[in-house]
Amino acid sequence: PTPTSLPHLKQIHAQVLRSNLPPSLLLKPLLSSSSLDYALSVFAHLPKCHTPLSNKLFRSLSRSAKPETALLAYEKIRLKEGLLGIDRFSFPPLLKAASRASGLNEGKEIHGIATKLGFDKDPFVQTGLVGMYASCDRISEARLVFDKMSYRDVVAWSIMIDGYHQRGLYDDVLQLFEEMRSSNLKPDEMVLTTIISACGRARNLSYGEAIHDFIIENNFVLDTYLQSALLTMYASCGCMEMAQKLFTEISSRNLVVLTAMISGYSRVGRVEDARLIFDQMEEKDLVCWSAMISGYAESDKPQEALNLFSEMQVFGIKPDQVTILSVISACARLGVLDRAKWIHMYVDKNGFGGALPVNNALIDMYAKCGNLGAARGVFEKMQIRNVISWTSMINAFAIHGDASNALKFFYQMKDENIKPNGVTFVGVLYACSHAGLVEEGRRTFASMTNEHNITPKHEHYGCMVDLFGRANLLRDALELVETMPLAPNVVIWGSLMAACQIHGENELGEFAAKQVLELEPDHDGALVQLSNIYAKDRRWQDVGELRNLMKQRGISKERGCSWIELNNQVYEFVMADKKHEQADKIYEKLDEVVKELKLVGYTPNTSSVLVDVEEEGKKEVVLWHSEKLALCYGLMSEGKGSCIRIVKNLRVCEDCHTFIKLVSKVYGMEIIVRDRTRFHHYKAGVCSCNDYW
Repeated sequence: PTPTSLPHLKQIHAQVLRSNLPPSLLLKPLLSSSSLDYALSVFAHLPKCHTPLSNKLFRSLSRSAKPETALLAYEKIRLKEGLLGIDRFSFPPLLKAASRASGLNEGKEIHGIATKLGFDKDPFVQTGLVGMYASCDRISEARLVFDKMSYRDVVAWSIMIDGYHQRGLYDDVLQLFEEMRSSNLKPDEMVLTTIISACGRARNLSYGEAIHDFIIENNFVLDTYLQSALLTMYASCGCMEMAQKLFTEISSRNLVVLTAMISGYSRVGRVEDARLIFDQMEEKDLVCWSAMISGYAESDKPQEALNLFSEMQVFGIKPDQVTILSVISACARLGVLDRAKWIHMYVDKNGFGGALPVNNALIDMYAKCGNLGAARGVFEKMQIRNVISWTSMINAFAIHGDASNALKFFYQMKDENIKPNGVTFVGVLYACSHAGLVEEGRRTFASMTNEHNITPKHEHYGCMVDLFGRANLLRDALELVETMPLAPNVVIWGSLMAACQIHGENELGEFAAKQVLELEPDHDGALVQLSNIYAKDRRWQDVGELRNLMKQRGISKERGCSWIELNNQVYEFVMADKKHEQADKIYEKLDEVVKELKLVGYTPNTSSVLVDVEEEGKKEVVLWHSEKLALCYGLMSEGKGSCIRIVKNLRVCEDCHTFIKLVSKVYGMEIIVRDRTRFHHYKAGVCSCNDYW
């Protein structure tokens, strides 16, 4: 056996006992070995132990996999020898053990004894106390000790800065770093790495760039840790040019760096570049799989997110809650109910069903997949609900046009002493807007400041403009825009512009569109709106000039697109689509449906077709809208009494709305359409929106 192996140490122990030598002779080699449990056993049987040897034991145990054993050893010494068994050198390792074991009560007791013995002014003890309180989530106490220190070396600053960082207090991190620089103490690489990380997490690019300049100016060696931190910071802030430069230069492309690049490219919408890096990785852990899945889910590519999740399972990698939340988000964006049901089953089967964030996400998912009952079912089964749970349910009712239940839940949550937040009010105001509840909306908006001390933001003013606009109170909407304390943004002017389009208010609509273009010159919606206004006035020359301008700038109107799920497969349609393998049959079905609907009074409404073509051409354009093609394909596949679900990326036009209502009546079908802003439930010739959308 080797000199420090356990069998050899046991032989020495036996020899010590046979020779009547003090057992403390054995502790020194034991503490130099990996047999700390055996050392602790020997230590427990010593009648008396010298303080320097005790301190060595504390240091070894505080660094071990079981730091709490250092605290146990300390308790045994206290019982045997009282305060005589410890000195000023005992406290740093004991405080380190309390930090690593999150032993706040033990740490406080050690603090008290250090004060009693007069060691609380020792800088090493003080540094240990800062670390202990910071590790035990008592950052204020840590700062109190830190501020009382007469001498603070770079280690003390580093521990305090890291304490703020671990708690997500990034502004405090940067402020404390400024204090450190003012004290003329030069930071080390560890401090700089923490500062750079804080800049990335706080999305503070300008400060991060300043730190990068500081590193270069002071000739710091860019080791792997600093390079990784800088790259991650730039990627987190969306500065991918600098991130890519560092990525090219870095010698060790570890998983952290590669995952940062994936997240960074995804964040700026370059998901293909993210996937390129992902595919080149030889090894992938759960974090990088989750980053890529999240990238797809947030880049409006939900189907790719779900495909990648399936691929991850093939590789035998089990998801965590972060992954599951991204997958649920992807299902919500896709709006396909069967996929939503599958992920819900997966969540329950794999033990995620009890997690509050997961249940909140499931509510949102079911609502966006058109099943309000399932969303409510998840809510009702939840043992614990927070403000997000209630808000998710209120938003669910709002997008389905059920303002009555949205308001009912809003008042109920207040009765249960759940304080609404800004997002809650967006949901309530949205519900009022889509139901035409103007006075209820006014009262709710006023209550934000009067009752709940919440300052309205752009999104709340946007809801109010939308509320007035939908109700054809366009002058009220304009007055609010002109008197609001915040500068109106694109969304607010866009809401007014959309309301003017609905109500045919061309003059104000032109004004609102021009305000949008002042803020965002390439805004496709505003340019199209202006073109439509000119077309209504038959100003074809202005229309041509505007469209030429759009062509020169590479701007095009967002193309209408609809999705329908049949037999666990999602089919996509665009306007006048001919790509589907059954395209001929779909158009035959469309002709058949139009004939049937004309028997009950349907006439194509061409008022929304603002191009200089003959009336018959306009009728064809209207009839070839993507949701009509998707619906006809659904009618070919589904029988009477079934439910057809369609997702549309734009607002449903008036003609399609009438068309689908009549189909639901003539064909005896329930049809659920999710457009850009809300759900429409069509049944027996009636829509849940009551023709107010």
